[in-house]
Amino acid sequence: MNSLRRSASSPLQGDLTSSPAEPALRCVLDMRVQTLVDFYRHVQTERMVGIPLLNPALCVEAVGFEWAEGEEGAEPVAEGVLITPWFMSLLRLPSMNLPHGHRVGCKFVRNFGSERFDFIGAHDPAIGYHETCALFSPMNGFTGQDLARETAQASLALVRPQPEPDAVPPVAAEPLPPRRGFFMARRPDAGASA
Repeated sequence: MNSLRRSASSPLQGDLTSSPAEPALRCVLDMRVQTLVDFYRHVQTERMVGIPLLNPALCVEAVGFEWAEGEEGAEPVAEGVLITPWFMSLLRLPSMNLPHGHRVGCKFVRNFGSERFDFIGAHDPAIGYHETCALFSPMNGFTGQDLARETAQASLALVRPQPEPDAVPPVAAEPLPPRRGFFMARRPDAGASA
């Protein structure tokens, strides 16, 4: 991953590089994703109560969130899959709680891993502006959280292919002598004229 840009007001400190060991970067990512999960849990318990669309075998969970480049110099975004009892979506969450900028309901084609998808802008004051791309809705085909999580992970694996390991060149072996030469070289009179 290339270095990710950030503004002076960004909560991210240092360069966002492929180093997953950066504790400050991980901390900001974890806080943003936890805020996202908390918000959707609140939606489930406050706004979705009694709606038959909810799959009671599922709960809100964030899967595989990682930092990615924002669009054209914008703040970096956390990208991953959000599972809820009523939908599963690819989700792009900016590193900061940003205003909606009149983008709610607007469609955008965005890079996500190695692919491009149509995302729709959304906003809530608790998490700020974010973008979603529906994978499943409703979620009644999922029998449990493990199946939903495995599906989310498989979806991410398709768009985030792992780099292929460097091919190890074959070791050049010495050519084998012809069979007749092999046996002749072992005879005590090898090389003598007959």
